[in-house]
Amino acid sequence: MKIAEEIAVSRVEKEAGNAEQTKAEQTLDPERWEAFRALAHRMVDDMVDHTSGLREQPAWQQPPVDVKQAIRNEPLPMEGQSAEQVYDDYLKLVQPYTNGNRHPRAWGWVRGNGTPLAAMAEMLSASINAHLGGGEQSPTYVEERCLQWLAEVMEMPAGTTGILVSGGTMANLLGLAVARDARAGFDVRQEGLAGHERLTVYASSETHMWARKSMDVLGMGAEQLREIPVDDDFRVDVDRLRAQIREDRTAGMRPIAVIGNAGTVNSGAVDDLPALAALCREENLWLHVDGAFGALLKLSDRYASLVRGVELADSLAFDLHKWMYLPFEIGCLLVADAAAHRAAFASTASYLEGNKRGVLATGLYFSDRGIELTRGFKALKLWMSLKAHGLRAFAAQIEQNMEQAQFLEERAAQEPALELLTPRTMNVVCFRYRGDGGRDEAFCNALNRELVIRLQESGEFVVSGTELGGRYALRVANTNHRSRMQDFEDLVQATLRIGRELDGVMKV
Repeated sequence: MKIAEEIAVSRVEKEAGNAEQTKAEQTLDPERWEAFRALAHRMVDDMVDHTSGLREQPAWQQPPVDVKQAIRNEPLPMEGQSAEQVYDDYLKLVQPYTNGNRHPRAWGWVRGNGTPLAAMAEMLSASINAHLGGGEQSPTYVEERCLQWLAEVMEMPAGTTGILVSGGTMANLLGLAVARDARAGFDVRQEGLAGHERLTVYASSETHMWARKSMDVLGMGAEQLREIPVDDDFRVDVDRLRAQIREDRTAGMRPIAVIGNAGTVNSGAVDDLPALAALCREENLWLHVDGAFGALLKLSDRYASLVRGVELADSLAFDLHKWMYLPFEIGCLLVADAAAHRAAFASTASYLEGNKRGVLATGLYFSDRGIELTRGFKALKLWMSLKAHGLRAFAAQIEQNMEQAQFLEERAAQEPALELLTPRTMNVVCFRYRGDGGRDEAFCNALNRELVIRLQESGEFVVSGTELGGRYALRVANTNHRSRMQDFEDLVQATLRIGRELDGVMKV
């Protein structure tokens, strides 16, 4: 065979082998893009129909036994099925049976509703699948700009840095980590806590459970969280706080931080933040403010004074999936001292080396502000929502929630069979069914616990409960942009009706 013929045969054989290899190579992209396009359009149409019809759907319904069994007993899928079939399973098994926070009559715990535009932003975020450790990319600049906007809203000082995280617990944990490292008096990251004086942190007895968890995770120990009593309005007693700090110093401990509340989880109480800031300056302590949902009152000129002092915090944590109505998850931490923020988390590695050019030209500075290296593009839904709705629309929505809470408070006060259990500070109303008042506390607590469950099981309302001073309350936390005033009147009437029913059948 001539050399030219050998080369030609070799080329044919090689191309045949490449064809076989190409045929064997796999991808998870759709085989038929047009069919996928049709399914995607169907998903969007169904989402719009479902969301626009929320008021006609149950606020909550328990998954039936057959649905739970279908999910729990499904074998591990070794072979795939059509995306259309998978989506049908979602419609049947998942969509109808969520915890109800999107509904216009959902006020349990403190949970936002999400918005259609932000849901689409989540889809776009997932489609570009940006890695938000940092780097030279537009998503990095979008998140950084959003953080600057939030710092501006909160009136934090120039140079404040921040990071978007999953929610309040993580934001608060990171803030307390910065506080620990900044005020410990030694290099915690290198030396650890062993062999050093015990570090103490101070918070009111009404502070959310994240504080104990964080003390545990950060190695300081839950016992070193000093829970300070509160006054009649559930605000931390500053005089007792000051006394506890000095007592701990005398005992050889090292106080490092105070946690202030801008909206406690139980009642929405706001600590005297200016007084806490002054105390922290006197004692050289870090002031961390848990702003949860309350800090976002800063958006409203009418109500911003209720959270006066959040701008004095060394670090501030709050959730945007609560009183900014965005879909889960998006919480925020802001830190006034950028150097202290970076010092608490920054690390280097040769495989993440920054350069003046290329993908990592700007470095991984979000990784240097928190624990995570791998992060999703949470900022897109915030950026698009602020641009599309404008800040004033969110302020107006918050003000509407406040007016609705005031209406519920007034209605509860007007009904002789109902009793308010704490003054309303913002959007949280705590009340209970008391009947004719001739029942003891144990009976009232049992009745109202059952009342909360029956309201949930009715499918009409999602409320939660809590204890205040040993008395069990229905707790309505209104961060709902879909609620209308009539919904709260209907809640009052349902509470009276179910309360009377229970009062007649429950044993004293």
